[in-house]
Amino acid sequence: MSYKLCEKVRKLEPYEPINGNYRIRLDANESFFNLPEEIKEEIKNIIDQMDFNRYPDPTAKKLTAAFSDYYGLNPDNITVTNGSDEMLYLLASAMLEKESRVVVVNPDFSMYGFYSFLSENAVYTYQKNDELNINVDDLVAFAEENIADMIIFSNPCNPTGRGITADDARKLIKKCENCLVVLDEAYMDFWSEPLLKEAHEYDNLIVLKTASKAVGAAGIRLGFAVANSSITKALRAIKSPYNVNSLSQEIGTCIYSHKEMLQKHRDEIFSNTRELYIQLKKIIENYQLPMKIYEPCANFVFLETDKADKIYEFMLENSVAVRYFKEAQALRITTGSQEQNKEFLVLFEKYIMKKILKTNR
Repeated sequence: MSYKLCEKVRKLEPYEPINGNYRIRLDANESFFNLPEEIKEEIKNIIDQMDFNRYPDPTAKKLTAAFSDYYGLNPDNITVTNGSDEMLYLLASAMLEKESRVVVVNPDFSMYGFYSFLSENAVYTYQKNDELNINVDDLVAFAEENIADMIIFSNPCNPTGRGITADDARKLIKKCENCLVVLDEAYMDFWSEPLLKEAHEYDNLIVLKTASKAVGAAGIRLGFAVANSSITKALRAIKSPYNVNSLSQEIGTCIYSHKEMLQKHRDEIFSNTRELYIQLKKIIENYQLPMKIYEPCANFVFLETDKADKIYEFMLENSVAVRYFKEAQALRITTGSQEQNKEFLVLFEKYIMKKILKTNR
């Protein structure tokens, strides 16, 4: 008898991002800022001094110090990982026993449930309300009903851009005291309700951060988990010893040391997102379109429409990539530069004029 893959992976398909070269990429929630030339020069000098024959620092001490200094944290409460994805897998596979009960929410980042599935945990999905918001009291009741061992969700949410307040997050953590609560604050740089600086005060909280969004360093794959000393010790023990390569550590340390640049970029990203939302909303209202747009707390706009697939294809035909969600019949449009956003808006209105209004006449 020939070898067969185990059933849980037999029908899985590899993740496939949008393929092809597009003039404007508004599909992956990346920063539209690349690194300035002077910082690239700093990195080149750092590379010249690196010992490539040596293993990376298993504690990522310099990077941890730079990250903690940027956010005003204690380095002793931070664990660095190879992107947040590594931490998500560790949480599901090592911080929980097999067949533990994990509560996720919908819509949200699909990888929370995926890693729990791979780790053979039972996944229970809390459905958000019609406004795509989480009712914390309902979520607490749902977690209690399903005897949750872990609750995990993004705040603000990817893909909706909605979020719960810090007070609601505190209520959830306190009411679910026997459950590990994981708040993924990947997009919190663009909002004002973080629990990052409080993470060490709770027995059951882990806050996740990433360098891929506001920091604009998606290419070097850096994730961070912030928690109390007991949880941090466990996280550092379960990760691979040399999980973050030397190059990413050095580049990350350099980037986080440039506070003024990062804050300037963050502010411009926030401003552009806000303007993109306002202009999209104006177009929708002007043409009285049956579309629903949500005010964002992140660096993207979420738009529900039964024309989502058609708009998505039209954008690709014009070399502009956005993210299409088939099940939700929605689009997620990451903010670009002012010029890129303007091009998107021109195409969006062009589609309405040619495809929607013309058809309805």
